[in-house]
Amino acid sequence: MDGIQQIEQIEQLDIENVDPGVIEKFLQELPEKAFHLGLRIVLAILALLIGMQLIRLVRSVMKRGLRRGKVEENAIHFIDSFVKYALCFVLIIFIASWMGVDATSIVAILGSASVAIGLALQGSLSNMAGGILLLCLKPFVVGDYIMDAQGMEGTVTAIDVFYTRLHTFDDKVIVLPNGTLANGSIINYTKSEKRRVDIPVGIAYEEDIRKAREVLMTMIKGDEDVLKKETMRVVVDSLADSSVNLVIHCWCKSEDYWPVKWRLTENAKYALDDAGITIPFPQLDIHTK
Repeated sequence: MDGIQQIEQIEQLDIENVDPGVIEKFLQELPEKAFHLGLRIVLAILALLIGMQLIRLVRSVMKRGLRRGKVEENAIHFIDSFVKYALCFVLIIFIASWMGVDATSIVAILGSASVAIGLALQGSLSNMAGGILLLCLKPFVVGDYIMDAQGMEGTVTAIDVFYTRLHTFDDKVIVLPNGTLANGSIINYTKSEKRRVDIPVGIAYEEDIRKAREVLMTMIKGDEDVLKKETMRVVVDSLADSSVNLVIHCWCKSEDYWPVKWRLTENAKYALDDAGITIPFPQLDIHTK
């Protein structure tokens, strides 16, 4: 009980020592301070919106200048992403400084925390370094059809600071880290102007291989997108359990690859059917005693 009484006495002394004029002054100045704080917040939001518009304008002018200088589209996109993040960082520092936050203190804190930030963001930094490597080495550019080491494939639509975006045939968007792409294997299907089409076809063992080859050669020679100056052939690839496996080899332009492959695969079936050549299916013969 003595302890409680002492606490109550201390509280009474603290209240008695408070100058009523200080409280009254604080209450009188509170609306004005709240008004100034609200005004600063509104102005900061306006500054942010205006700054974002200015950043868009700067990026637009920069991209037009780079395109006039005939800089590659993937390089333009990468530079644009880098400039966007840098200008946004500068804008935030400017607004924080204008709001009364010491910009020097912010920079000092960021500098002292650089090691921790580097460890926490090592994946992102690796992706940024990978993006720079992709930009310099140019294993692919925007518009190329590629496949990475994990089997992800599609047309490159953008190379950003941290990620590369692919667009697939079934209208999906694949986002790949630049670090993984820069350190892994990449197959670029459109780097060359032409591409070989390989189509496997199986025929029954009792069928004439020479006749099947002649039918298939006639079929591929009649396709308008097959490059006639390149090698066209039909070869025996293997003698399987239920069929003699042939492979059609021909060439087409890289951009025509999939239409040509799909069309020749279908036409091979029609041509062999019209010639009376059987395409077998797997079967198992069971003999009983």
